[in-house]
Amino acid sequence: MNLNNASKDQLTQWEQQLSAEYAAIVARKLSLDLTRGKPSSDQLSLSDAMDGILKGNYKSQDGTDTRNYGGLEGLPEARQLGADILGVKVTEVLAQGNSSLTLMFQTLLHAVHFGFEGPDSAWRRQGPMKFICPVPGYDRHFTLCEQLGIDMLTVPMTADGPDMDAVETLVQTDPAIKGIWCVPKYSNPTGVIYSDAVVARLAGLGKLASPGFKVFWDNAYAVHDLGDSLPLANLMDLARAAGTENSVVQFASTSKITHAGAGVAFVAMSEANLKSFKQSLGAQSIGPDKVNQLRHMRLLPDLNALLQHMKQHAEILQPRFDAVLSALDTAFAGTDLGQWEKPAGGYFVSFDTRPGCAKAVVKLAAEAGVKLTPAGATFPYGLDPEDRNIRIAPSVPTVAEVVGAMDVFVTCVKLVAVRQQLANLS
Repeated sequence: MNLNNASKDQLTQWEQQLSAEYAAIVARKLSLDLTRGKPSSDQLSLSDAMDGILKGNYKSQDGTDTRNYGGLEGLPEARQLGADILGVKVTEVLAQGNSSLTLMFQTLLHAVHFGFEGPDSAWRRQGPMKFICPVPGYDRHFTLCEQLGIDMLTVPMTADGPDMDAVETLVQTDPAIKGIWCVPKYSNPTGVIYSDAVVARLAGLGKLASPGFKVFWDNAYAVHDLGDSLPLANLMDLARAAGTENSVVQFASTSKITHAGAGVAFVAMSEANLKSFKQSLGAQSIGPDKVNQLRHMRLLPDLNALLQHMKQHAEILQPRFDAVLSALDTAFAGTDLGQWEKPAGGYFVSFDTRPGCAKAVVKLAAEAGVKLTPAGATFPYGLDPEDRNIRIAPSVPTVAEVVGAMDVFVTCVKLVAVRQQLANLS
């Protein structure tokens, strides 16, 4: 089905056929959800051994009684695991509660109101604040910026990562730009892995940008490979070599590794930045949940154990991704109806409809009983200028449910595109 070459009679025939198929789907009264990238129950069950794993022994490796107050930085063994995930020194990592998103908010808040180099470096004292957001990107990053009054500028996401020519031009010409959001491995939602050259250029931004600039490196999917582990250049090593280590802040968590609502989150930055950050963190907390950190370390004592654990996640996720990609290949390969990525890990498949169709596809799918992430969610302020991008999250439903949901999705994409083309010919 190639719409650009179709006659009005062909389009009318397709519209009638697809409308009948859609009506039959609606009559089935489905209730399926592909909205958020949450682990499935089967994935969560992989970590159920944490329940009772301490067996009354609450002492950490250094003898800390984890039931008590204190230990703002987190358990040493938990910090080591975070350091191994992010590829940094253990002295550059804090292990905290379950949410890396919380740590992102706290880090932003510290930069905005307190500054990493003293009160005069607080972003709010320097005038307007702006962040660069590669698009399509992660909606919760955008929410953080909106919450703190940080304006957002978009740059395109390429097959190698952010368009670095555009990024470098922006930071060199606009001193109000304070940072850039990055999901460097299996980027949300495109699945892109940043190339070595892109990572090196990101590491060098601290020399080009205004003082206080930060690369917010949300490495949420660092170990979430569906097959063989794929490499990602070490941002901190490159920044250290460039003398820009103070411009880098990294995040990771176990929220899609163990129990999502009860995991461990990590933040990594230079020791100078950590010293500053701990001043505001210490005003908020006497210490994280060290008992939970200890449970995690008994289940996953080192990086090798973690990687073995993630292979079990991949075995559960791969058939779901295969179902999505098979449906898209079967329906759209060789057509002009859409474009999509084939990620090798992470939690999403990014699909681009024909321009002007995404919102209508999401609406039709919802009316047929399939919930999708709102169109536009992958852009700041919910505004996709071309109304194209849709993020598909197949992790929670069963494989059979994913197959059923994709049948609906494919029908909706075709129907909306045909109706749009008919309207254009009218």
